[in-house]
Amino acid sequence: MKSYRKELYINTNTRRAFINITPEVVKCLNESGIKEGLVLVNAMHITASVFINDDESGLHADFEKWLEKLAPEKPHSQYAHNGYEDNADAHLKRQIMGREVVVAVTNGKLDFGPWEQIFYGEFDGKRNKRLLIKIIGE
Repeated sequence: MKSYRKELYINTNTRRAFINITPEVVKCLNESGIKEGLVLVNAMHITASVFINDDESGLHADFEKWLEKLAPEKPHSQYAHNGYEDNADAHLKRQIMGREVVVAVTNGKLDFGPWEQIFYGEFDGKRNKRLLIKIIGE
């Protein structure tokens, strides 16, 4: 069995963002040479997420509104976590959107359903964050 590992670094200009990272994952899959196996993609930070969904701007706006209703950023004082930092909402948003995704690899391609793409969700940006891509298989 082969194994491939790569870390990516993401630094957004905004506190929150959704970034389609599918092209980067495909590039890593091609570099790995693996034709049958699994791809794991996970955010290596507790205020960021990786998830699969449609690359549609209206849906992303809906995610933003929905997450803000569930875990509003302000007032910062509403959260016991906020003291040294002001990012409790980002921790909660990450729990909702998830830490990682696993995608099957078949015939050297990501085995997606219709419209599926891989996204990085940032909830406390403006600094470097790590993203891990691990591919195993033959």
